[in-house]
Amino acid sequence: MKNDETPRTTPPISPALGQRLLESGVDVERSLQILENLNRGDYDSIEPIRPQGIPRIDGEQVIDRTCEVTLTISGEQYQRRLQELAPEIPRERFGRPEGKNRILSQEDLENIGVLLYPYLSYGVLNGGSATSYGDRKKNEALDAQLLDLYQEEFARLAPELAGKPKGITPAWVNPDGSRGASFLELKFRMVLLAGLRYKTTAARFQVTPPGELTPGLPFFEMTSHATEAPLREAYRSFRESPLLRDLPGREEALETEHALQPLLAAFTHSSRGRPRGVFAEAFGTPGEPLGLPGGHGQNFSVLAPVYRKLFARGKRFVYIGNVDNLGCTLDPVSLAITALRQAPGAFDFAFRTPVDVKGGVLVFDQQGRLNCADIGAAISRDDVLAAEEKGERILFNCATGLLDLEYLTNHLDRIIRDLPMRISDQDKDAGRYSQAEQVTWEVIAMLENPLVFGIDKYRRFLAAKMLLETLLTSGLHLERARELQPTVEQLSQGLTRLLKEEYGMRLVEGRWVPTDPRELS
Repeated sequence: MKNDETPRTTPPISPALGQRLLESGVDVERSLQILENLNRGDYDSIEPIRPQGIPRIDGEQVIDRTCEVTLTISGEQYQRRLQELAPEIPRERFGRPEGKNRILSQEDLENIGVLLYPYLSYGVLNGGSATSYGDRKKNEALDAQLLDLYQEEFARLAPELAGKPKGITPAWVNPDGSRGASFLELKFRMVLLAGLRYKTTAARFQVTPPGELTPGLPFFEMTSHATEAPLREAYRSFRESPLLRDLPGREEALETEHALQPLLAAFTHSSRGRPRGVFAEAFGTPGEPLGLPGGHGQNFSVLAPVYRKLFARGKRFVYIGNVDNLGCTLDPVSLAITALRQAPGAFDFAFRTPVDVKGGVLVFDQQGRLNCADIGAAISRDDVLAAEEKGERILFNCATGLLDLEYLTNHLDRIIRDLPMRISDQDKDAGRYSQAEQVTWEVIAMLENPLVFGIDKYRRFLAAKMLLETLLTSGLHLERARELQPTVEQLSQGLTRLLKEEYGMRLVEGRWVPTDPRELS
């Protein structure tokens, strides 16, 4: 007798169910293909990540970016890479020869990285609406005492966030209690300021800007059916945003390259055996399907036309990260190292702090490749602590990637095909079902010799999964908050540093306001 995991033929869906799936924003064709693969057993051979060791900071593949760096590269590769990528950059102006090598200081790398900005585009993964972000129960589960401390601010802000894309909600709260600008306003401002920095640097080194390429642009993004219309409406209003209206290029920046991430259908729970079908009893209603996001790993298929379009336009690198991470900014040093080393991609990982007990950590997997393993699911917290006791430094995933577009476009079909599809059982208010998801950062193990940058989380990873984290990072009620959460001072200092240095803001009478661009150049 066959067991429940024996491959079976997928049962057809009724026209009525197919129509409800379409009405729910579900990609029916993609969902049924995944279901067919699942029933055929295609995902049975996908192994869980089994960590075999913790990578060391070796300065080659895993690089400490919390201190000053230099790069030693063969003179031939240095000349070739810059000639291939940006022939207008004066190669003899940077670094010093030493035998057959060239030694580049951090200042050299920073200048080269800025001069590569025309070949770079910046993008975000928008995710869905901020439903969980402002949900009282979920924020209370994070820290009930902290929620009590921020009760007034939470009660004022949370109702306004419901149903909105997180990217257009306030990224911080000002010291005087007023709302800060949105995550996306800051992102657009950061990219436009990088363009001004490029212009100044290019003039200093007498570089002629290349053709039609704009530093950091086009801005690109993955949206969803729920967020697409509100985002377009917000971008129209951003034209008059105090953060953007005085910056050249704002119109071009706000005309983003974007693609919609469709929902995937939920499938029947594994306890129902095979063949699995489309889950069609959401919230106890017969015939009612459930559309779910398929994870940010879908960006490779959803944004594939965008990536190919950017490459055809002359772009050679893309930065991509989650919209709620204020620390995901353009880093010219990382860009220069990635470009000169001809790495297929580079990823930010933060050195672990005592409060980092969930999320993905950098490991060597069973194939000996760098990979990202979730604490709890793939590596135990005890194993992480034991490794630290031996002197090993644990690096946490910051969900920020810098990808070589030539490599990416050449390997997109393989990545889309082979990025692991994780099928997990769920037992929630909607019922017992299974969900298909892909994780962006599992692509690390699919690249040939990717780079990892070990970074300071308070500089490059200020993320907000919950509204409570935004309030904490804003540094409100600092004395009392310090008693409840020891990292609040570092978080608020990190926010201050980012607003000043990366986003060109200044604090005036209890509010962060944009600095005149003429004072920044």
